[in-house]
Amino acid sequence: MNKKAWSLAGIVAILAVGIGVATVNHQQSANNNAKKETIVIGSKNFTESKVLMQIYADALKKKGYSVKLKANISSSVIYQAIKSKQIDLYPEYTGTIATSYLKKNAAGKSASAIAKIAKDGMAKENLATLSYAPGSDSQGLAIASSAAKKYNIYTISDLQKKANKVRFVSQGEFDKRADALPGLEKAYGKFNFKSHKVYDDSLKYRVLEKGDGDVTPAYTTEGQLASSKFTILKDNKHFWPPYNVVPLVRKSVLKKNPEIATVLNAVDKKLTTKALSKLNYQVDMQGRSYQKVASEWIAKNYR
Repeated sequence: MNKKAWSLAGIVAILAVGIGVATVNHQQSANNNAKKETIVIGSKNFTESKVLMQIYADALKKKGYSVKLKANISSSVIYQAIKSKQIDLYPEYTGTIATSYLKKNAAGKSASAIAKIAKDGMAKENLATLSYAPGSDSQGLAIASSAAKKYNIYTISDLQKKANKVRFVSQGEFDKRADALPGLEKAYGKFNFKSHKVYDDSLKYRVLEKGDGDVTPAYTTEGQLASSKFTILKDNKHFWPPYNVVPLVRKSVLKKNPEIATVLNAVDKKLTTKALSKLNYQVDMQGRSYQKVASEWIAKNYR
């Protein structure tokens, strides 16, 4: 009788332990599933933003996250989309946050100073900026490399001094905006170009390549600049603020999933201006899909 009672007690104890272990395992599984919730990543409606969205997505997938993508959101809408919780994160630019969203004057400020303005301002909106990339998609001036070598022009100050030797190719708008040629002349002095002609913006590199012009407004990560045929002039007086790539994330999502910061910071530190230009070149000039380009970059740069 005692032996039988003891056996029953043992069985009950074993069952209790088993149930307890099963409960713990279930809780751990639930916690893991909660941690790896689906992250909704957005992009703006241009090549670089879509490539970066896919890079972020592929990196997070490697860490076990489920992701959902919302590409091609208008630049005028995407900031409201993250604030209204339609997306959880997207690739943004420090300069855009500082000047467009926060309405701050960023002229002459360093990359780190603008990043701090962006970080502090977004914190008040329940959003967080992660570490910014060294790559900056800023405004600039591109020169045909042959002309740069011929006239020894490698900075905007060089260009201003030797403007009478080169032909300027504009899209028109650049000639009028305060943050373009008028402002540039206030910072550097008058640019007395040999000639000044207006073309459709999509033709500017073709014009330079054909030898019908020498210098044109550009963005520093445009795909064509991956070619040795063109050179970005150094903005040696820092007229244009840097627009460093930075992930913008909802704070609540980051709090639940702190590993997101570790993953995306590791990715961003390898996104130089040159790397961004090469990514854009593959999509815009070689006609490859941004998904494939991003996948190959992750395979080479993120383990």
